[in-house]
Amino acid sequence: MDGESTLLDVAQLPADHRSGFVAVIGRPNVGKSTLFNRLLGQKIAITSPKPQTTRDQVLGILTREDTQIIFLDTPGIHQPRHKLGEYMVTVATETIEDADVVLWLVDINVPPTEEDQQIGTLLHQLQQKGTLPPLVLGGNKLDLFQGDEGALAVRLDAYASLLPWLAQGEEPLRRVALSALTGAGVDELVALLRELLPLGPRYYPADQVTDLQTRFIVAELIRERALHLLQQEVPHSIAVVVDEFVPRSENLTYISAVIYVERPSQKGIVLGEGGRMIRRIGQEARREIEELLGTRVYLELWVKVWEKWRRRENMLRRLGYATRS
Repeated sequence: MDGESTLLDVAQLPADHRSGFVAVIGRPNVGKSTLFNRLLGQKIAITSPKPQTTRDQVLGILTREDTQIIFLDTPGIHQPRHKLGEYMVTVATETIEDADVVLWLVDINVPPTEEDQQIGTLLHQLQQKGTLPPLVLGGNKLDLFQGDEGALAVRLDAYASLLPWLAQGEEPLRRVALSALTGAGVDELVALLRELLPLGPRYYPADQVTDLQTRFIVAELIRERALHLLQQEVPHSIAVVVDEFVPRSENLTYISAVIYVERPSQKGIVLGEGGRMIRRIGQEARREIEELLGTRVYLELWVKVWEKWRRRENMLRRLGYATRS
């Protein structure tokens, strides 16, 4: 369905139908991707306990009778240490400026960190430029919070204090406590975001949940398994590229993918003794991919070394992390 035909059902929509783009931002590991998957009702973004799991913008579409919200999951905003990190922060910043609403997700179980303060500074800079959309503060991980409502308010106030210009404005900072893991507070969040979106049509068919290509999702599922199974710095040095994606029959898909690392020693870790680790990564990833595709999958994985690829712009481009102007 092309863009024009997607908009043809405007007359059939409620008069107060709202639609637009919501950028989901936050420091690494606050649960952005978990919330993203909760909102969409299926797994689109990969998750792991390790920070900086999300490397690029991921688009997800939530369609209800009177609303279509296009969520943009972003990399965690952090102090970059290499070209890949710079790319990730650039993606998050540009996504904010392009959005209709910004959802800043924080972890209410800890006080604001230096990275949270960095986000507050970035939002202030965009506010001074006049490019900051309406903002919502989402206090995530409510299921783990041990305090009462008073303590919760104090913690949210601590994050709100990183946005001092809002205290001087006529409208208070909109905020909601939630749990991306259990779903508590998520409906309240969606209702709040809807209020801030403009009146508008549906930009995507009602049954579409993402614009990601299947190859991209498959590569991410493989990388997710590596993130869960490998330790220390190795997971952050990994990139995955799907070389072949061939339906062999109605019930079987052949996939060949390459896992890139930065050093020969990392290659040995990914392979594991006697190839045990690479087999385990493949076995766990295959189950997720089969669920995604609805067919059996023959998955073949290879490991190659691209030295210091995170620091080399030409390699970032070859891996799909095209530096933005």
